[in-house]
Amino acid sequence: MVHFTCDLCGKDLSAPGEGRYVVKIEAYPGFDPTEIKEDDLDDDPMEAVAQILQRDEAALLSEDLSEPLHKGFRFDLCPSCHRKFLKDPLGKDAIRSFDFSKN
Repeated sequence: MVHFTCDLCGKDLSAPGEGRYVVKIEAYPGFDPTEIKEDDLDDDPMEAVAQILQRDEAALLSEDLSEPLHKGFRFDLCPSCHRKFLKDPLGKDAIRSFDFSKN
């Protein structure tokens, strides 16, 4: 038998009748294609490509290439934690609820 526990509260989800929710999250770089205008068609594309390659090569050398560009996450949640997740998926309310003393 496969054993599942809630990844937030640790509750055993293997018992019969216990609900279990799977949350999958993907993180990857966003891409916004640029709009092509009439002026762009008059430009020399080979020169533009060479400039982009030089710029990107310099950026690649300076970036930390050990970080993956795409990362996926999978979590098992109990019904209670699932409801909390749906209300605040990024945990913003939890961050705001900290009350620090003014020492």
